[in-house]
Amino acid sequence: MSEKKRYIGIDLGGTNIKAAMVETKTGEITAVRLTPTHSREGHDAVLQQIAGLVDEIIAYCKLSKSDIGGVGVGIPGSIDMARGSTIFLTNMPGHWRNVPVRDQLAQKTSLPVAIINDARAMTLAEWKFGAGQGVDTACFTLGTGIGGGLIINGKLHLGINGTAGELGHISVDINGPSCGCGSRGCIEAFASGPAIAAMGMKAVVQGRATSIADLADGDLNKITPELVCEAALAGDAVALEIYDFAGTIIGAGVANVVTAVNPRRIVIGGGVGAAGELILEPIRRSMQQRLFLADAHQIEVVPAQLGNNAGLIGAAVWAEEMRGNP
Repeated sequence: MSEKKRYIGIDLGGTNIKAAMVETKTGEITAVRLTPTHSREGHDAVLQQIAGLVDEIIAYCKLSKSDIGGVGVGIPGSIDMARGSTIFLTNMPGHWRNVPVRDQLAQKTSLPVAIINDARAMTLAEWKFGAGQGVDTACFTLGTGIGGGLIINGKLHLGINGTAGELGHISVDINGPSCGCGSRGCIEAFASGPAIAAMGMKAVVQGRATSIADLADGDLNKITPELVCEAALAGDAVALEIYDFAGTIIGAGVANVVTAVNPRRIVIGGGVGAAGELILEPIRRSMQQRLFLADAHQIEVVPAQLGNNAGLIGAAVWAEEMRGNP
């Protein structure tokens, strides 16, 4: 029997890079590292940062590179999984067009490297160790954008070149607002974190009776999804209306996913998802109102369980799958 290998997971973000050693059989993480992303210095500098974190984690765990089966990297944007390169990263300076991340990082670390979209990594982790265990699952991660992923027949569904699962770009209004993806009326355009903040700003500018203005000290730039959430949890009618609207839109997208692939469980994560029942209740209600060809009462809508660690856990699991270990 071959010696067991260890895997390192990397969650690359526009603000921070998070890395850890991951026990891929249990989801346990050790030697966690978090460092600001040197994104403005270019992709070479960021890849060198990641390589440095890999070396640091291996040294901390008193291991050698021969003990490491691979490195998985969750990437926030469009990637070409066949070539192991980025296509476009929306929140990175320079946008990382056609950067061969897999091969360059493999050269810098002298280790096998696998890359995966960060929302798909979150989906894989939540299915294996978190809220989606044991059943086919659709994950929505609600934040600056709305990402997603699908587990169908017990496998991460990637489609052509890994592009399947972009659940935030389901269009619910053909005449809706323009979305960053190029389409119109996507649920991301209506219900992402920036969209929720913009609705809060609009309410204040319109002079509506809301505590949002007071919480922001009258400064529109201080209005965030978290601040709108705070107002809603305190019972502010306008803030509650905003979250109800966002949840209703997301629920319409969820209903479309359920109609198409009929997953047993819908997992809601991300910063906006942290609002809990404030966003989950309207999602469930909206989904149930729009489902006629599936039994809505058999579909669970639940919060994610792994928090900010899901991305790096899923990336490490993906690296193991790509290596073909049992």
